Amino acid sequence: MKRLSDSFTRLESEGRSGLACYFTAGDPDFSSCLALLRGLCAAGADLIELGLPFSDPVADGEVIQAAHRRALASGQTVARTLRLVQALRETDATTPVVLMGYLNPVFQYGESFFAEAAAAGADGLILVDLPPEHAEPWSRAADAAGLALIRMSAPTSSDERLMTILPGAKGFLYHVSLNGTTGAASCAPEEVGKALARIRAQSPQPIAVGFGIRSAEQVKALNGVAEIIVVGSHLVAKLAKEGNAAALAEVRLLAAPLRASSRLAKNEGAR
Repeated sequence: MKRLSDSFTRLESEGRSGLACYFTAGDPDFSSCLALLRGLCAAGADLIELGLPFSDPVADGEVIQAAHRRALASGQTVARTLRLVQALRETDATTPVVLMGYLNPVFQYGESFFAEAAAAGADGLILVDLPPEHAEPWSRAADAAGLALIRMSAPTSSDERLMTILPGAKGFLYHVSLNGTTGAASCAPEEVGKALARIRAQSPQPIAVGFGIRSAEQVKALNGVAEIIVVGSHLVAKLAKEGNAAALAEVRLLAAPLRASSRLAKNEGAR
């Protein structure tokens, strides 16, 4: 988890939000995905979200569902995903990697998953379909391994529901910016700001916001609103249509307003 905390400290010192980029592990194959991941930090990604391929990704829209199918067809498994993280760590020791997926593959893998994920170099885990009421044994296993089990909130999360979600949040809170699946619609930054203000009234946890973010303009509008801004379906679609080079170029475009903000903050500090 140290990579996560170090990343948030750095972003705060630079006076900007960070960019998280989601891709599905093994899409379209292991070697291509590894090359993509190795290029992300240089392109401007501050955090990598790596999807665990699964046959029934119910929170995801058509774009990421297709990525899961491609990855599974190429032979990607949970074990191969951990090997992918391990291979990335051979060239990148600092960029946080958060695994994102569903409970079933982790359950099927067994109790050793958390320790093996941490040993491979993962920093956190988001299990989209794990409600906080059933999270305790999984949280204990993650804590023992030094892996942040990250919780999620949504626009429908009432203040009462947040009181259940937030106390067990580790690493950061992932806020889903809209009602619907990934890539289903565009988020409204002003509505996100209101939702995050409610959350911050109850918890000091850093917040990542994702679902429905697909343009540099949205990223710029959310800069400073959330600690981490997550782009997924938009990048996965770019990868599927045009390949690694186009996906990395899109990451550079999305990161540009955040990096400009960082330079401005440094210049102001120098004065």
